[in-house]
Amino acid sequence: MVVLMATTILALLCMAAAGGTPPFSCWPGAPYVRFCDQRLPVEQRAADLVARLTLAEKVSQLGDVAAAVPRLGVPAYKWWSEGLHGLSMWGKGMHFTGAVKQVTSFPQVLLTTASFDEKIWYFTGQAIGVEARALYNIGQAEGLTIWSPNVNIYRDPRWGRGHETPGEDPITASKYAVAFVRGLQGPSPTTLQTSACCKHATAYDLDDWRGTVRYNFNARVSPQDLADTFNPPFRSCVGEGQASCVMCAYTSVNGVPACADYNLLTKTFRGEWGLKGYVASDCDAIALVHDGQHFRPTPEDTVATTLKAGMDMDCGNYTQVHGMAALRQGKMAERDVDRTLVNLFSVRMRLGHFNGDPRSNPLYGHFGANDVCSPAHKNLALHAAESGIVLLKNDAGILPLRRWTVGSVAVIGPNANDPGALLGNYFGPPCETITPLRGLNGYVKDVRFEPGCIDTACWSAATGKAVAVARSTDHVILFMGTSHVQEEEGRDRTSLLLPGQQKSLIEAVARAAKRPVILVLLTGGPVDVTFAKFNPKIGAIVWAGYPGQAGGLAIAKVLFGEHNPSGRLPVTWYPEEYMRVPMTDMRMRADPATGYPGRSYRFYRGPVVYKFGYGLSYSRFSRRLAASGLAGHQKSLLASLTSTPAADSGASHYDVEEIGPERCEQLKFPAVVEVENHGPMDGKHSVLMFLRWPNATGGRPASQLVGFRSQHLEAGEKASLTFDVSPCEHLSRAREDGKMVIDGASHFLFVDEDDEAEISFDARLN
Repeated sequence: MVVLMATTILALLCMAAAGGTPPFSCWPGAPYVRFCDQRLPVEQRAADLVARLTLAEKVSQLGDVAAAVPRLGVPAYKWWSEGLHGLSMWGKGMHFTGAVKQVTSFPQVLLTTASFDEKIWYFTGQAIGVEARALYNIGQAEGLTIWSPNVNIYRDPRWGRGHETPGEDPITASKYAVAFVRGLQGPSPTTLQTSACCKHATAYDLDDWRGTVRYNFNARVSPQDLADTFNPPFRSCVGEGQASCVMCAYTSVNGVPACADYNLLTKTFRGEWGLKGYVASDCDAIALVHDGQHFRPTPEDTVATTLKAGMDMDCGNYTQVHGMAALRQGKMAERDVDRTLVNLFSVRMRLGHFNGDPRSNPLYGHFGANDVCSPAHKNLALHAAESGIVLLKNDAGILPLRRWTVGSVAVIGPNANDPGALLGNYFGPPCETITPLRGLNGYVKDVRFEPGCIDTACWSAATGKAVAVARSTDHVILFMGTSHVQEEEGRDRTSLLLPGQQKSLIEAVARAAKRPVILVLLTGGPVDVTFAKFNPKIGAIVWAGYPGQAGGLAIAKVLFGEHNPSGRLPVTWYPEEYMRVPMTDMRMRADPATGYPGRSYRFYRGPVVYKFGYGLSYSRFSRRLAASGLAGHQKSLLASLTSTPAADSGASHYDVEEIGPERCEQLKFPAVVEVENHGPMDGKHSVLMFLRWPNATGGRPASQLVGFRSQHLEAGEKASLTFDVSPCEHLSRAREDGKMVIDGASHFLFVDEDDEAEISFDARLN
């Protein structure tokens, strides 16, 4: 088998074969040095290595392409690789020109999130980590630091990168972060499979809106919104997920560039959350601190400020170019560089880079080409796609279709046979590509295709051709939506409506069809399809996101009833009138005095097309919060909360920080939900549990997700699902100053808004 080995590894193998001593100082037979001693803590090993470097060698390590140090046997290293929903062609660390030319392309993150299934999230991260390690072992990767996941909050539906994220809810995004990072980094906290990097901290969710761009945007964010919306996913990523990297964003937050903010990078990431790893900048963000944001007067001041703030890895070479001058001018000290390099080399050592031949790693050394695009990974990509697909409308039970009753199908729309519509962004070359057209060809013998538009922009529509095809067939399925033409990195959306002539094309086809048509939406973010929701000629609406390499098969399986849809929307679908809200207004909470409607299901006050958590099934499920499972808890909660209450907006409350971690742990309790599948089909059901307060005054959310569970049930089967409720985490709210508190009053848990069952947690002071 022919493989492309990295230059350093080739040199080592050739020298070893010739009987010489490898130049890599940590290979067997080399003289003893402390940084090669695997018995020592990685911090001590890293410090020993850093102490051996000259000042120029140290500065050469500060960019995403780190130079080799041949005299110490330190190989060059490329820090930038991506693995958002599969290994990516973006970045510098992965190559697809050797024995492995394709990798598994999973659904874009927002669709995977719609499954509300933490196991899928974990296994997706794990599969990406395995494929990255496999490429590294066969010499097609020059790094194992994966700059994923993106756990920013999808605050505004126009954001071009929103589909990269786990959605608008901080609890959901936090749980996704933890599951994905644990899968990506592998089972060992000391020996990483790959290094995960949670990005982009913090409050980054605007790329280009009416001339305001991410490179110089100053996000004005309240302590309250930082505490309960923007920061929780990053805190969970580091604290629970044990991510070994956090990436700072381009944007400034309250006047300070994120990559130059000591309070954020050092006091928060390391001090409060306990980051054990490194802080990376977004690419060229350090140069932009000076050139775009003019935060410091000179390049040398900029390099010194960002390094001393806690930024370790400059994606770019700005720090490498200006670092020596900053040291000579006394802007920073060598110890500042040393601290940074210890963080960087510690992560490389946790990846096994100084432990000899990577193929001898007992945990990950056996991975190879056969572990990329494996049957298990292909099946997972299919399972993730079909589990995330959301059924939004199904009038008169038009779905599922029955194969034996469908003689012919018209497949219409620009997304029906476009492989690019499956992949979103940050993708790699997929193992296979199953478009919706190809997927349906496996179910119906007579499939007649008409794209209707050249692409999703749909500036002109071939309405006549589409109508003719629709009239000639038994059923019509339209594949419409968006693509990178409307939403991607650097491009925010200019409308929430379907682009161009798509609406008129859909309506014309629906009028001509023999039966109500089926509308499948392949979009990253939400769209205003109010016209379709209330049109009786449009019988079903399905949201399929950007479903990855197996998306076409997943859609076909859902349409023909081989998979019972169970996805739920992880974002609110707003009407087009929401476009009046400035993207630059970062406030989450509504302001009725000025007409500001707020953002996300937690705070938005206005009409919706479809709400957060919405999703239909082919079966009827019932769910009920079992009050008996909560009996007696009110009394124990009241007895346990002994902290002194304080007044805030007229309500007494308990400070979570004063309660403390030990007491918070003691306060946890189970809540049981009884679920039943009334049929007629077997299927999975995702149960979402929410909290609400008696009123939403004082900045309290209208409702707040507590947790979720997914359970597969056969028709007629019942199950009891247990939720672990933490009052400190789930019943708390953020004050205006960002302090998390528990109100000394009633709280109400309910399971979905359509099947509400209220339970009061009365912790009023006596």
